[in-house]
Amino acid sequence: MILSVNNIEVIYNHVILVLKGISLKIKRGSITALLGSNGAGKSTTLKAISGLLKSEDGEITHGNIEFMGQQIGRKSPEEIVRLGVSQVMEGRRVFEDLTVHENLMAGAYTRHRDSAWVKAGLETIYNYFPALTPRRNTRAGYLSGGEQQMLAIGRALMANSKLLLLDEPSLGLAPIMVGEIFKIVARINHDQGVTVLLVEQNAQQALRIANYAYVMENGKIVLDGPSEQLKENEDVKEFYLGLTQMGAKRSLREVKHYKRRKRWLAG
Repeated sequence: MILSVNNIEVIYNHVILVLKGISLKIKRGSITALLGSNGAGKSTTLKAISGLLKSEDGEITHGNIEFMGQQIGRKSPEEIVRLGVSQVMEGRRVFEDLTVHENLMAGAYTRHRDSAWVKAGLETIYNYFPALTPRRNTRAGYLSGGEQQMLAIGRALMANSKLLLLDEPSLGLAPIMVGEIFKIVARINHDQGVTVLLVEQNAQQALRIANYAYVMENGKIVLDGPSEQLKENEDVKEFYLGLTQMGAKRSLREVKHYKRRKRWLAG
């Protein structure tokens, strides 16, 4: 396992319990999806791994996190990045006043003394995201939403990431661009062996590229298994893939929430 999250609890502002004993096992070289509705605790889980909780007055109060055998639950974000963990935040957060090239160079700050590696890294990023090549001297704020998402992922990869944490990469993008982003993520995983932990509400896209998936509800893991198995799970079909047993599309608003909790949390 490249990452083990072991029974962690996270509290915000010293009083708000957000994660209630979360455990995840991420295999090296895999794509793992973390699914769930808004407020389930998915983004908090990523921030706990990447060390970003303190910036939001959050802390891990129980449990531990191991990355490649090292305890990282108490390390700073910079230390965690240097170990090979990079997070792409929700909302395509790029440095809008910097050019595409400058954004990518910012991602390589841990490797800035290795000019040969940086040059090769830039070539790799432009190969995966050819739409960025003619835009390399354009300020990031002028890019389209899809291009900004590509840039955010590319910047994270410039840190020589071994584990890439992706938070809602499909958010706000047109369907055709969502498909393109997910194809590129799968290609990077296959070609580079980069392990991916993917937080996503678009369960169909996530399960299409993931090897394994966890489902979160109210700060807890309520379901997990291989992606192919979860695709056939009736609860996942009904509540996350929008399908009834007859195969017809169904709105989540039409589903009574108590039925889901009764099935998943019973006992």
